[in-house]
Amino acid sequence: MHLTGLDWSFVIGFFVLSIFIGVLAARKAGKGYSEFFLSGRTMPWWLLGFSMVATTFSADTPNLVTDMVRKNGVSGNWQWWAFLLTGMLTVFVYAKLWRRSGVGTDLEFYELRYSGKPAAFLRGFRALYLGVLFNVVIMATVSLAAIKIGGVLLNLSPVQTVLIASGVTVIYSALGGLTGVIWTDFFQFIIAMIGVVGAAYVVVNLPEVGGMEALLTHPNVSGKLNFLPDFNDMNALLPFLILPLAVQWWSVWYPGAEPGGGGYIAQRMLSAKNETHAIGATLFFNFTHYALRPWPWIIVALASLVVFPDLDSLKTAFPHISENFLKDDLAYPAMLTYLPPGLLGLVVASLIAAYMSTISTHLNWGSSYVVNDFYKRFLKPEASDRELVLAGRISTVLLMALSAYVALKMESALESFEIILQIGAGTGLIFILRWFWWRINAWSEIAAMVISFAVALVFKKWGDEIPSHIQLISGVAITTVGWIAVTYLTTPTDKGTLLSFYKLIKPHPAGWRPVLNPAIAEGKIDEKEIEPGKLPLEILCMVAGCFLVYGSLFGIGFLVYGMAGKAMIGFAVAAVAAMVLWRSWSQVKGREGITA
Repeated sequence: MHLTGLDWSFVIGFFVLSIFIGVLAARKAGKGYSEFFLSGRTMPWWLLGFSMVATTFSADTPNLVTDMVRKNGVSGNWQWWAFLLTGMLTVFVYAKLWRRSGVGTDLEFYELRYSGKPAAFLRGFRALYLGVLFNVVIMATVSLAAIKIGGVLLNLSPVQTVLIASGVTVIYSALGGLTGVIWTDFFQFIIAMIGVVGAAYVVVNLPEVGGMEALLTHPNVSGKLNFLPDFNDMNALLPFLILPLAVQWWSVWYPGAEPGGGGYIAQRMLSAKNETHAIGATLFFNFTHYALRPWPWIIVALASLVVFPDLDSLKTAFPHISENFLKDDLAYPAMLTYLPPGLLGLVVASLIAAYMSTISTHLNWGSSYVVNDFYKRFLKPEASDRELVLAGRISTVLLMALSAYVALKMESALESFEIILQIGAGTGLIFILRWFWWRINAWSEIAAMVISFAVALVFKKWGDEIPSHIQLISGVAITTVGWIAVTYLTTPTDKGTLLSFYKLIKPHPAGWRPVLNPAIAEGKIDEKEIEPGKLPLEILCMVAGCFLVYGSLFGIGFLVYGMAGKAMIGFAVAAVAAMVLWRSWSQVKGREGITA
């Protein structure tokens, strides 16, 4: 590959823009903790929505989708499409609850919801477990994609790629805090989408591919076009559709799709102007993430089956790439080598944008855990705002360095995806129920975390012969039984803490009656203060939201396939779902209306 001067102008211009935004935001970010990690809680829904979707549009996502499509066809994407269910649950049930809590991070929630030393331990431990260990693995997975892209497109070594890609990211992330990250995300997403759409158009029209009609009828591709797996093949139906829709979405903790919200999604909701902006941001994110983005990646993945039908063809085309990195996910950057000058530079810039948007968010999010939930909470409670910002900047740099080192030890995006799923298997139900069931305590979460991690380690060491979906089901079952048993064997959370939590959050009261009824009898709360909630309507909106997104996703897909009649059916389903949401919006939008 050879980038022309025009190509390099796109790449360098993007780097300059990112650093410029970080410098502009630096003064505001340096004012204090809330500004550095929560943008002063003044962010509008549309900007937060763009930031969420830019973060999940990481450099490894096209590679991961390519890996799935090449191995299992388009229907293999249900491994992540199923997470829409938990996304829509977050939109209509949990977004307003998170914003209502007023916490600084989602880990601060633990000492709001639970009591005593177990709550403090859980907050501190997860600050390091998620903010450092888990977060570093996620960032390393993203950096692995950057390594493969840099090796194929720019002939860079893994070390060179990591140093260049992470250098600019850590500069603007450390300078601008969350405000710098969010505004950079906005521009990065626009650049990234232009790049992937342009790449898909050029790739389809390559002489080797011959246009969309030739692509769809090619023998390497025609058997991989179905949106649903073969219902007569349980080896495909179970892992790629039944398991994701029946179990995975509610039981597995995965970054960006946490059951009940969490991580950087919660951070964005907490930085929103109000509850309505939090709901609007997550709704915009889920629609854009699942309905609008996948098809350019899928098209390139399908085309790669024509140009590079197997790993041997990739090896022949790129002999300088280490065999450790020679996996199906390499096919996406391999297809980009066919792009013309100018567009190549724009696409390279778009991939850099995708990388930087994800890494910058994870740096700021992970650093918020280290600073707020460990350093300030346990090491130096009296730390000034200025000191906390400095600690945030230092931890940002250290997290980047550690993730770069781990990235050099990884091999496959899909393998990393499956490892992360397995580690979080069985913990998701807690994150859904802890808002609505008083009996869950800190020991429930500690048990789930320990058991799921132990099960993942056992399978990693001795489970090579066990299919990944069987490992996932087993992990969910073992972990769920374990944490439920621990819940009933341990002391409940202090009733005073539970009552304070209810008064602040006002969740649906059904699962809180063992706390509320004695409190009413003792005069600690009046029956009039107990809100009946709108949980049934919110669940209806969740279902309607799923039909809206899936209808749009498949409508676009059928248009790509040239099936206009089926596309209209998909869009009709989406339109009906949109009407349901429109009519219900005034009742579920939150305590305050949109102000901007």
